[in-house]
Amino acid sequence: MLFNSLHFIIFFIFVTTCYYSISWRWRWALLLIASAYFYASFIPAYLLLLGIFIGFDYLAGICISLLTGWRRKCMLVMSIVANVGFLSFFKYFDFLNANISALLGPLGCDYQPETMAALYPGLALPIGLSFHTFQSMSYTIEVYRGNQQAERHVGIYALYVLFYPQLVAGPIERPQNVLWQFRQKMDFDWDNLRTGLWWIAWGMFKKVVIADRLALVTDPVFADPGAWNASSLAIAALFYSIQIYCDFSGYSDIALGTARTMGFRLMVNFRSPYFAQTITEFWQRWHISLSTWFRDYVYIPMGGNRHGSFRTCINLLTVFLLSGLWHGADWKFVIWGGIHGIYLIITRVGHTGTQQLLRLPGPLRAAFTFVLVTLAWIFFRAESLGDALVILRTLAMPARWDLPVLPIADGEFVLCILLILLLFLKESYLPDYVPARRSFWPSLGLATFLCYLLGVFGSNQFIYFQF
Repeated sequence: MLFNSLHFIIFFIFVTTCYYSISWRWRWALLLIASAYFYASFIPAYLLLLGIFIGFDYLAGICISLLTGWRRKCMLVMSIVANVGFLSFFKYFDFLNANISALLGPLGCDYQPETMAALYPGLALPIGLSFHTFQSMSYTIEVYRGNQQAERHVGIYALYVLFYPQLVAGPIERPQNVLWQFRQKMDFDWDNLRTGLWWIAWGMFKKVVIADRLALVTDPVFADPGAWNASSLAIAALFYSIQIYCDFSGYSDIALGTARTMGFRLMVNFRSPYFAQTITEFWQRWHISLSTWFRDYVYIPMGGNRHGSFRTCINLLTVFLLSGLWHGADWKFVIWGGIHGIYLIITRVGHTGTQQLLRLPGPLRAAFTFVLVTLAWIFFRAESLGDALVILRTLAMPARWDLPVLPIADGEFVLCILLILLLFLKESYLPDYVPARRSFWPSLGLATFLCYLLGVFGSNQFIYFQF
């Protein structure tokens, strides 16, 4: 069930209305049933698989809270191995086999493994697997660290994993932020409803009006990069930077808004990342729930920045290589993560260049950071590593720079530019704007009308659903 669909709008209205119509003691059950239906609307069979791991981690959390010494740590390790193993089987089975085959080939070993599609016909990657796997792992880790009491109510714990607003694309929540909220009596509040509906409307606008319109340029250009000149590729790359931001932050806005209408407060996942003036600041603003997850559960346990510059650089590079792999089973994602790791290492050790950059005016620093991020996005978006190299090679050839030829009409291109300007103006001057009570309903009606009038509708799912 896509957020940008009539199915979801009807589902949201029905669930939210029922939520406030029943006793608060049973609202967790309503949300659990609704969340199960929401997930089953994608691939029903995978709800059973998710249920198995919910049960396993629920029991693991209780065991961790009861055990002591090495047994307690062993239970945590078992939980993490089970979750990572489940994720690896579905997401990295073919990737691992292909790379093992490539490594053994020069040694004379003829290793030709069957693909997952051949071994298990019809088996697909469960939607949002990386997100709810990491959320489950955060629960057992926080219980082990003593930051969260083990949840005894199996239904509440299941809702923590399944909560439909953030189930398939985050934000990746921590148990101490949301578990207690499921036990709270959330009285109806007009300000929560007003804020939530406006966030949903703005998220829908970013998705169907901006992101999906920019996709009319990025999709055909990235599908055949060798057929386009350098200026066309540059525009497509810049448009993709805006597209992925509006697509993913639009989902997060809808998720936060949907939860807020019922009184729940989820973690903010984006804070105008393209206004960042350094790569470090960019990662403090982009996909915050994932970047803090890797910081707290990988980077700091590895030693963080506590053991000298060299060790810090190794830790940074390792974390970002893992982050790239988290995004997809392809070397292009690993390279994307590695590029950001190198950016951060250069920022940390390249004192002279960094100091010179910091002397530039703020807008120039932000523009420079945006260009660096956009160059890395080429690897993320390209259909293959080879296509990414074709794009970069073309951009580096002065002879290939000419007037752009784009797969949309001039009027559509102007509209794209105006929408991007609107996005930056809104985030510059009205980042937290919510219409006042008196003007709310006309403003919401206007936003809805603009989504209908300017939106690009179809089967365009959110980019991060594939992760």
